[in-house]
Amino acid sequence: MDTGLLIEKIVLIVLLFAVSLGVAAYLTLLERKVAAWMQDRIGPDRAGKWGLLQPLADGGKLFFKEDFIPANADRFLFIIGPGLAMGFAMMTSAVIPWGPNIQAFGRDIALQVADVNIGILYIMALSSVAVYGIMIGGWASNNKYSLFSAIRASSQMISYELAMGIAIITVVLMSGSLSLREIVDAQHGFWNDGYFTWNFFKQPIGFIVFFVCTVAELNRAPFDMAECESELITGHHTEYGSMKMGFFLFAEYVHLFIGSAVISALYFGGYNFPFMDYFSGNTLAILGVLAFFVKTGFFIFVIMWIRWTLPRFRYDQLMGLGWKKLIPISIVNMVITAVAVAFASGWFSTDKKDQTEPASAKMEVVADKQKLTLNQSTIKH
Repeated sequence: MDTGLLIEKIVLIVLLFAVSLGVAAYLTLLERKVAAWMQDRIGPDRAGKWGLLQPLADGGKLFFKEDFIPANADRFLFIIGPGLAMGFAMMTSAVIPWGPNIQAFGRDIALQVADVNIGILYIMALSSVAVYGIMIGGWASNNKYSLFSAIRASSQMISYELAMGIAIITVVLMSGSLSLREIVDAQHGFWNDGYFTWNFFKQPIGFIVFFVCTVAELNRAPFDMAECESELITGHHTEYGSMKMGFFLFAEYVHLFIGSAVISALYFGGYNFPFMDYFSGNTLAILGVLAFFVKTGFFIFVIMWIRWTLPRFRYDQLMGLGWKKLIPISIVNMVITAVAVAFASGWFSTDKKDQTEPASAKMEVVADKQKLTLNQSTIKH
């Protein structure tokens, strides 16, 4: 195994872990500042200049709070629930390409922990099982309010995961790949062949569906039925205190950060930006990372804006939006996209001579590569 590659990945994992935790910590401050701005208040300003030390004060306070476990709770599940929520939230970032390759120490370093060819399926899988942290925490608390919260979270996840998956299919159809790196690279620059390259301009309906489903998956207002204070106290973490509750809160903000990054990668070009072809090397890589984080920060702000603007849905409204509106819209959009892609690929062409089946074309390419390899080995011998 390449030792240099192993060191690269370890450093990238540690750096990504630290950045995710730091961003999650300061998103708590940003949320309170955004809320204060919208409500004509000042917000936190006592801990440090402009309140910049407030996340450290909150973290220290959580560490020194009493860490208790209810007498009738399932001790093992009660402890593991917050860890699962936090762990799944952190693992999602592994397949996101944060920028173009960077040159350092004589190596071409990819700013991505793992470029798996099913990256988008990996994200969907982890976002699906992330609700287990909430479910286990709610069940293990042996509290009816926490249990109601766990049931609501699981039903909400199922309802909106379907529409989200169908919306992603349209992006996969257009890019021809499940790899996030290839999906981002397919949106190179901003303008090509007389039209925009970013998927938002090609799939505006798919973007709206995916964005709404992302907000719902985050369990944030107006979709925060799992922890609505007026009915369930604080939902699944009612019985939690100290850093166990902190893990649940941190997991929400890590999901907010990663969800905004996925939106940027799928629909807004990721690290691509206008006039990027005028740059090269490490300059392009640095500007690409900055562009990615600016787009991610914009969507974080929009999601916070929505939270402090719209009232909470009733439960029947929340379910109705997912099953009766978003899923039918996403299915119609998927069918239209599939027909358009098939038409552009020549599937409906009457000229059969110029039309090549995709599967047979791939088989011919593989056969040619095998012949070339065989000839090269024959020449060497």
